[in-house]
Amino acid sequence: MSTKLLLGAGPSNAHPRVLEAMSRPLLGHLDPEFLAILDETQEHLSALFGVTNGLTVPVSATGSAGMETCFVNMVEPGHRVIAGVNGLFGGRMAEVARRVGGEVRTVEAEWGTIIDPAEMVAAITEFRPTVVGLVHAETSTGVEQPVSRSRKPPKQRAQW
Repeated sequence: MSTKLLLGAGPSNAHPRVLEAMSRPLLGHLDPEFLAILDETQEHLSALFGVTNGLTVPVSATGSAGMETCFVNMVEPGHRVIAGVNGLFGGRMAEVARRVGGEVRTVEAEWGTIIDPAEMVAAITEFRPTVVGLVHAETSTGVEQPVSRSRKPPKQRAQW
């Protein structure tokens, strides 16, 4: 078999350094060393995103699992939820919110196009949701939803 290193879209041969790293013993999810790494990662993510309330939680899973983690912890039966849907993952977000009992309203756009920000604002103003969800990078269609990159804190924070 050839030892060429292929770096295109898979399948590709792993670099020898990767193979060596993969041969090391695994850390369990409750191992104190793993928990220390997780704590350090949480600190770095909090600094990166400017979060000071301790709610930055790294999730070792797919993006969909991370989104579901958020929704099952934020949405209670009867909560109003607005979900922007312009691809597979926005639709999945709306479905998860429904499954946990949320009253879901979607703001939709044709797959492959952005969601009109004015439509989102109008829906939020009219529906007064508890949670608003929007996929920034809808990988199912390749659309990047433009969102403000402002670091200004919201005028009113949720009360827990």
